[in-house]
Amino acid sequence: MPMLDDLMPWGVRPLRTGRSWVLAPDPETLRARWDRLVTTRGTERDALFGCTRGRTPRTAVGQLPGQRTATGRFAQEDGRCPEPVRILHGPFDQQWLIPDHRLIDSARPELWRVADERQVFVLEQPGPQQHRGPAVLVSGLLPDGHAPAGRPGRIRPFYRRPGGVEPNLAPGLLNALERRYGQQVAPEDALAWVTAASEHSPTGCAVPLPADPALWSLGIDIGRRLMEIQLRGVHGRQRPRLPGGRRPYVRTALPSWPSALVYDRAQETLEVGTGRISPVPIGAWEFQQGGVRVLDLWFDNRTSPVEPGTLDALRPTVWPQEWTSELLALITVLSLLSEVGSDRDDFLRELAGSDLIEVPEVLPVPTEARRPASVLDHCEEGPEGQFALL
Repeated sequence: MPMLDDLMPWGVRPLRTGRSWVLAPDPETLRARWDRLVTTRGTERDALFGCTRGRTPRTAVGQLPGQRTATGRFAQEDGRCPEPVRILHGPFDQQWLIPDHRLIDSARPELWRVADERQVFVLEQPGPQQHRGPAVLVSGLLPDGHAPAGRPGRIRPFYRRPGGVEPNLAPGLLNALERRYGQQVAPEDALAWVTAASEHSPTGCAVPLPADPALWSLGIDIGRRLMEIQLRGVHGRQRPRLPGGRRPYVRTALPSWPSALVYDRAQETLEVGTGRISPVPIGAWEFQQGGVRVLDLWFDNRTSPVEPGTLDALRPTVWPQEWTSELLALITVLSLLSEVGSDRDDFLRELAGSDLIEVPEVLPVPTEARRPASVLDHCEEGPEGQFALL
């Protein structure tokens, strides 16, 4: 059975921020934290910053690709907060990040270089097999690769160059599949198949390939449906929506700061503190990734206690209306994924009982296919305003 590491050979380890305060569910919080930090000096700034071996306020580092942040040492910083960018935190939580390389231990610049309106990132999810949830997810936003449980897998950009150029597929793979199935295979077909058919294995993420062309076409159809939901309207796509009668609404206003989520199965109602949202299908409530309920994780990321006096403690004092809208959108996404997941389960059972093929003509993958492509068509500013030489 081919492994994802061979079919999509270029993979990058997850981001490692080194400090949690650079990430938040809303951009206003990040600006407040930045302002608090840059008004301090000396040891107080070090304490708030959260020094690590990778970053201190005196670390010299260049810009992240595509960002216009300063490159002087942060110890002398007194300017405005860079414009926060939307990223995917973990499997389903869309949050905001300060895109300043001086604040992030391992930002993975190679991912930022290819992040654009055409890019789709494939995220390997940790096993073992008994953990519920897909083996891979896709995102149009730059993901940090955080996993709620288990060791996170690699992030695999589908395109090796900006503009949707040069798919991150093993050389010769598309031609090999076309010969097997007697039909044209587009790069996006391979991506849809990976989304639908990938499964956990003891040695990593495996991607079985069927001998039956009809089963191949079925998997592509399911994969496209899964991708459309998971991409969540980014890059001009249509946002996932449930039919009017099944669309979740706020029935009772949420309190100023809800303390817990409680689900009423009989009424299909999600109680957010004293607030009520319905209808919420059971599939959305029970949806798990890595053995963790996604809605609980999303709520905990916004309400869990934090240490007083830290930058993490700077957050909204009342529940923002935007968070309620995001919660409704997440319920919609999980509801739709649960529905398609039933079709995917049937498909995977059929795939498990079918004959499989190998593609030995594309293995082993050339070493250069596992490295990032050279994509520099502009200068990137390095530490202290120098130009980076790559």
